[in-house]
Amino acid sequence: MTDSLISSAYSQALEVIAAVEPRIAEATRQELADQRSSLKLIASENYASPAVLMTMGTWFSDKYAEGTVGHRFYAGCQNVDTVETLAAEHARELFGAPYAYVQPHSGIDANLVAFWSILANKVESPYLARMQAKNVNELSEADWETLRHEFGNQRLLGMSLDAGGHLTHGFRPNISGKMFHQQQYGTDPETGLLDYGAVAAKAREFKPLVLVAGYSAYPRRVNFAKMREIADEVGAVLMVDMAHFAGLVAGKVFTGEEDPVPYAHLTTTTTHKSLRGPRGGMVLAQEEFAADVDRGCPMVLGGPLSHVMAAKAVAFAEARQPSFQTYAQKVADNAKSLAEGFLTRGANLVTGGTDNHLVLLDVSSFGLTGRQAESALLDAGVVTNRNSVPADPNGAWYTSGVRLGTPALTTRGFGHEEFDTVAELIVDVLSNTEAGTTKAGGPSKASYVLGDGVADRVTKQSAEMLDKHPLYPGLVLS
Repeated sequence: MTDSLISSAYSQALEVIAAVEPRIAEATRQELADQRSSLKLIASENYASPAVLMTMGTWFSDKYAEGTVGHRFYAGCQNVDTVETLAAEHARELFGAPYAYVQPHSGIDANLVAFWSILANKVESPYLARMQAKNVNELSEADWETLRHEFGNQRLLGMSLDAGGHLTHGFRPNISGKMFHQQQYGTDPETGLLDYGAVAAKAREFKPLVLVAGYSAYPRRVNFAKMREIADEVGAVLMVDMAHFAGLVAGKVFTGEEDPVPYAHLTTTTTHKSLRGPRGGMVLAQEEFAADVDRGCPMVLGGPLSHVMAAKAVAFAEARQPSFQTYAQKVADNAKSLAEGFLTRGANLVTGGTDNHLVLLDVSSFGLTGRQAESALLDAGVVTNRNSVPADPNGAWYTSGVRLGTPALTTRGFGHEEFDTVAELIVDVLSNTEAGTTKAGGPSKASYVLGDGVADRVTKQSAEMLDKHPLYPGLVLS
């Protein structure tokens, strides 16, 4: 696809939008400008290709298609069947999975499909149909407690939020924490690393139905063979959430015992993040759970987003190319470069480094909370997100950490030297930021004071790197 063709397509699309609501067209133009001019280091974000983006803007958006391929609740779904079949076929080939379900709208939806599939497969209860028929928003905490007991008070063991897990891995305020009687495993308090012996001991004591592995802020690899051994020992179903590192699995950076798909009963993922596709979710399953997962609609989901499933198929096709493996390896290599850049400048990293695509920076040594650091960095054009660190004294809102990922800037072409400079710029900002005070004069966890001239200095240095690696090069909007 030529640059001129892409530019023409987007320019004309924005003209059509502007004719109806010019403010939306302008916001769209501004979003591209903002993304082009900032250092995007949010580990869960990336840049989809023009082909993936364009696929979402089609008339597949207009089609209802509840059900599955060849078994829809609406007529005229033959083209949706083609789209879903191709997306699932690409996913199976890409990940070496026996079964792929590409309908989930997000990672949380994918996890819900997986959870309910496990319950449907492993627990016989007349209350399952009742739950499926009701709107979950109508259920009170008492309803959930009753249902948990009717399901045999099924148990889930997942990674704690402050250790790097995700809120859908049994965090009490999340629906996953309401569906199950849940407990959590953490990491070694000294090293920040997973202690498989401790996880096994916890599993033996708690005897969960579901053992959840995977993470959103753990900067190391996981041995899924060991996690499967733990699950098998206690009779649990191993569910792996690989939303963050799916691109490293697809790109063959994670192989053998670090590839979750052969070991997990069910593997869930988003399709954006390191996989570089559209925003959406997916469930990969062993044959034992395929039929249950295939009932994701109407069990959990409504109508699938056919235009997004089409974009998933395009993204999976891209990820099956050799160039994606090169990209995935660069993501991991660049994360190491970023970590080394911080360590050589005296910064403190959780676990002391990284083996994957993300770095977790403990900003307490700068006298800041994660929220203060995140805000100060944003003032300088560095886009990150605050994140808890193990045993975080500041909790999940203010936090003591900042999570940084390399997928997006690697897509732009950043390499070792650029990521070393990124570490230098971040340390520069944080070293020149002070915690503010509250109105009462006490220490604040939110306000901050960024030194004079720091934001301009860092923004200028960032711009020099960004100009060398333009986002969507050749795309010019008229």
